[in-house]
Amino acid sequence: MDPTINDLTDEVQALINPDYMSDDELQGIVGKEIDDAEDFIDNVVSPVRAKATEYYRGEPYGDEEEGRSQVVSMDVRDTVQAIMPSLMRVFTSGDKVVEFVPRGPEDVAMAKQATEYVNYVFQKDNPGFLTLHSAFKDALVRKVGVIKFYWDTSYRVEVSDMTGLDDAALASLTADPDVSVDVQASYQAPQPPIDPQQAAMMAQMGLEPPPPPMMHDVRATRRIPDGRVKVEALPPEEFLIDRRATSLEDAEFVAHRRVMTVSDLVAMGYDYDEVVDLASSTDEMDTNVERYTRNPALTSRNTDRSDPAARKVTYTECYIKVDRDGDGIAELRRVCVAGVGNTLLDDQPTDMIPFAAFCPDPEPHDFFGMSIADIVMDIQRIKSVLMRNTLDSLAMSIHPRVAVTEGQVNIEDVMNTETGAIIRQRSPGQVQPLTMPFVGKEAFPVLTYMDDVRQNRTGISKAAAGLDADALQSSTAGAVAATVNAAQQHIEMIARIFAETGMKTLFRGILRLIVQNQDAMRMVRLTNEFVPIDPRGWDASMDCIATVALGKGSDTERMMMLKQLGEMQKEAMATLGPINPLTDLSKLYNTLAEMTSLAGFKDTSRFWNDPANFQPPPPQPKEPDVNEQLVQAQILQIEADVQTKREEMQRKREESIRDEELKRDEMEIDVYMKAAELEAKYGAQLSAEQIRKSATIAREVMRAQADMVKGIVNGEENQRRNPAQGTGGQAPSGG
Repeated sequence: MDPTINDLTDEVQALINPDYMSDDELQGIVGKEIDDAEDFIDNVVSPVRAKATEYYRGEPYGDEEEGRSQVVSMDVRDTVQAIMPSLMRVFTSGDKVVEFVPRGPEDVAMAKQATEYVNYVFQKDNPGFLTLHSAFKDALVRKVGVIKFYWDTSYRVEVSDMTGLDDAALASLTADPDVSVDVQASYQAPQPPIDPQQAAMMAQMGLEPPPPPMMHDVRATRRIPDGRVKVEALPPEEFLIDRRATSLEDAEFVAHRRVMTVSDLVAMGYDYDEVVDLASSTDEMDTNVERYTRNPALTSRNTDRSDPAARKVTYTECYIKVDRDGDGIAELRRVCVAGVGNTLLDDQPTDMIPFAAFCPDPEPHDFFGMSIADIVMDIQRIKSVLMRNTLDSLAMSIHPRVAVTEGQVNIEDVMNTETGAIIRQRSPGQVQPLTMPFVGKEAFPVLTYMDDVRQNRTGISKAAAGLDADALQSSTAGAVAATVNAAQQHIEMIARIFAETGMKTLFRGILRLIVQNQDAMRMVRLTNEFVPIDPRGWDASMDCIATVALGKGSDTERMMMLKQLGEMQKEAMATLGPINPLTDLSKLYNTLAEMTSLAGFKDTSRFWNDPANFQPPPPQPKEPDVNEQLVQAQILQIEADVQTKREEMQRKREESIRDEELKRDEMEIDVYMKAAELEAKYGAQLSAEQIRKSATIAREVMRAQADMVKGIVNGEENQRRNPAQGTGGQAPSGG
């Protein structure tokens, strides 16, 4: 277990705080509370609940007579089974069992995400439907159904087989502390081919080729932390509470006792040597009658195993208010003990009791109220007696007893009940039937009366299920609705009690566990979208409301009312606009989503999109009118003409430059030819270099003139495009 200040020895604690309660004192207090709670549960509560379980199963009462009817009426089971579908539909037909309430406008988004995620944890991470089904049935039959919620710090194990790992890869794998490696085989890799030249060089140098590396085939087991909120329905006999408690909030002692193996406790983090000494080969909960009534097969179990890890230990997780630090105020602590002597294993302060209790008919100032079985068992007993007597009377009238003259009748023939069998007698009249009239019909009104009593007590009748054709076929629609609604009021009362007590406690506890223990972001799929969930910044003390449809009429009536609301909302938006003081698209979406959910479809996002998540498409560019299109076409035509003229001027300029260069080259050739001619004719010495310089100067002058012309043309073009800028170019200076 995690080391805390509680792990200090009693001597050190006494030195720090003289009023500190020692481990022995705490163990003694907890042991006394456990003994008193076990006496209260095992000897007072469990026998009553065991009897209710027997009635629910229709087991014999123990006073049956041989040869008489032994039929047992199943009123308890029939009543419970009639209530269960309605309760499960109320709490699981939608995708949100409860909804968290924001404290301010800034908490709206947080409360919405918390509502979706907590419901996801309950219904997806845990078997929420089955958990509620077990707890509700326990409550209806055995007074109280209990659900425990806690943070499970378990690990997810992944096993991988890897082949062909070299030494470096194997070392890297074994260095991971979360991975355990089991080497299956080790072998040398095949020798790779060596280049002949390289082999010859190594032979000349006296070197041997390097040996091939070692390869390994391994099985790697990776333990990945996978903390989750766990929700489970407890067996009723495993839940302990002090006899003075009226609720979980004011209880001074609440505990969960269970029989576990040594292996289970070691897996929870306890030391093996510490818990193995507390184990025994017998089950210490053998004295609880409720446990064996629910599962009679436990009486024939075999516990003669010699494996120490499989030995049994009674482990009790206690939540007790005790003043251990001596400040005069009792604090809530989680104390875990085990074994016959309730040896102290762990002690930690805590801020909540992780249990939620459901009771269909709570009694003020008492924790254990009444169950449906408690108010129906006497009716079942009476009806069983009436049905037995009726069947006995019917059997006597169909198969009457006979009187025979001893010695004058064959007894074997008389005892033969085969239809049409012959009875041999020595003289006529030796066999006389004792005719008994059927008087069972006199019990029928009493049976009907007992059914009426059961209906008045529980509200369950054929009319509630819509099965009483005789009572409903000749009634008006209003009378039928009134009959059904009146019959459903009892079920709605039970559902409201469950919602306001157990469901709120359960979901508040789940939210607190998530906020306190989930230390990393988690990606989950909510409303058909993957959403990152990081609850570390949530408010763990948010209040919640149960979103169950109670006291609002039948499904048909609610659907009709929602349709009327939708029509009125659409009419208001058509009259006043989409944005008006009365309603908007988000409220119309809520109406449509509620109608879809009422129709039995949990995922309303398959049919409707939430307007809050709607992103409008980008605006389309505005199409210009005819005049704008004409102006744009004229502008494009002008620009095309200007571009054409510019290209024409550029072409002409390039042709002019080519012509000038051609003329210049011809002039140079003429100059050289004339110079050569004069030198040959007159013997004059002419400098060809001077002639070349003169031609170059002439060429530059011509180029400067051409650039000046180009600058003037560009300036005129810029002036035409933007008159405010004036001339757009300057003529370059020439040389």
